[in-house]
Amino acid sequence: MNKIHFILLFVSIFFISCQQQNTTPKKTNGKINNISVIIDDLLWNGEIGDSIRNKFASPVIGLPQEEPLFTINQYPVKLMEGFMTDNRNIIVIKKDTKEDFKIEKNKIAIPQNVFYISGKAADDILCLIQTHAAEIIKIMHQTEIEECQRINRKSLLSTKFFKDSFNIKIEMPSNYELMLQKEDFVWFKKEIISGNNSILIYQIPMNRLETKRDKVSGIIQMRDSIGKLYIHGKELNTDMITEEAYAPYFSNIVLDHKKAYETKGTWELKNDFMSGPFINYAIVDKDNDRIIVLEGFCYSPSKEKRDLMLELEAIIKSVKIDKKTSSKETSKIMAMFTR
Repeated sequence: MNKIHFILLFVSIFFISCQQQNTTPKKTNGKINNISVIIDDLLWNGEIGDSIRNKFASPVIGLPQEEPLFTINQYPVKLMEGFMTDNRNIIVIKKDTKEDFKIEKNKIAIPQNVFYISGKAADDILCLIQTHAAEIIKIMHQTEIEECQRINRKSLLSTKFFKDSFNIKIEMPSNYELMLQKEDFVWFKKEIISGNNSILIYQIPMNRLETKRDKVSGIIQMRDSIGKLYIHGKELNTDMITEEAYAPYFSNIVLDHKKAYETKGTWELKNDFMSGPFINYAIVDKDNDRIIVLEGFCYSPSKEKRDLMLELEAIIKSVKIDKKTSSKETSKIMAMFTR
C-alpha cells in the first residue's frame, strides 16, 4: 500500500468514526422534577407567566407541606440554543403569526420532551396553556418516573426474593434494606440524611376490598391494621395510622395492566409526633385471587419530600405480577383480613 492510499484509508476510517460518534444519542441532564421554560421576560412577568406558575408549580397533592409540582427555571428565548437543549422537559412559549401547540420527542437528547406553545396574542397563548397543561404534566411526570427507574437500575436487589415471596418482579434499589419479613409481608427501608424512605409489600384477600362500596374507607382500615401489626414507634401504643385530619386523595388507575387503587395521604404515629406522606397502590390481581398492596412512605421532617415520594412511586410502578402463585397455607395477614 503506497503512502497516498494509506492516507486516504486513514481519513475514511476517521470520517466513519466521527459519523458513528455523532449518531450516538446524547443523554439528557438536569435534576428530577425540574423543567425549563423558554419565554421572554416580558411574557414571563405578565399573565402568561402567572398561568405557567399556577399550572406547573401548583402544590403536589398528598404532602404535609406545600411543595411545587415542578421546579421551574425560566430562560429568555435567545438562550434556546446551547446548554438549554439537553434538559429533559422544556416548554417554549412565544408570540407568533399563528396559534400552535406541538410536542417534539428526543429532539436533541434522550429522553426529552419539548412543548411548543405560540399564539398571536396573550389570550391565545393562555388558552393553549389551559387546554394542554394536564397533558403536558402527565407526559413530564411519566418521564421523571422513567428517569428515576433508570437511575435505580444501576444497582438493584435480586428479583428472586420478590418472586419467591409474592410472585412479582420489582426494581428495588440495593440501598433499600430489608427491615422486617413476615409471611406475605415485607418492609424495606433506605436511610437518608434527614430520615428514611420505606416500601411495604403485602397481600390481602380479594373480597376484603372489592366488596366494599367505600374503597377509601376500606384502604384506610387495611393500612391501619397493617400499622398495628408491624409499624410502631419506640414507645408502647405508637402504631402507624392514617392521619385523620386530612382526607386522602384517591383515584382509580391501571398498573401492570390491572385495575388498581391509588391513595395518597399522610401517616402519623399514634400518641407520637412522627408523621409524613404515603402513597399506596392496591392492585386487583384476579389471576392470583388477591389484592397485592405496595406502599411507600417517607419520614423526613426537616427536608422537602416531593422527590423522595417520586422515587417511591417509581419503584412501585416498576412492578410486574406473574400469572399464578404457588399454593401455600393462609398467612397471618390473609387470615386476619378474612375474618
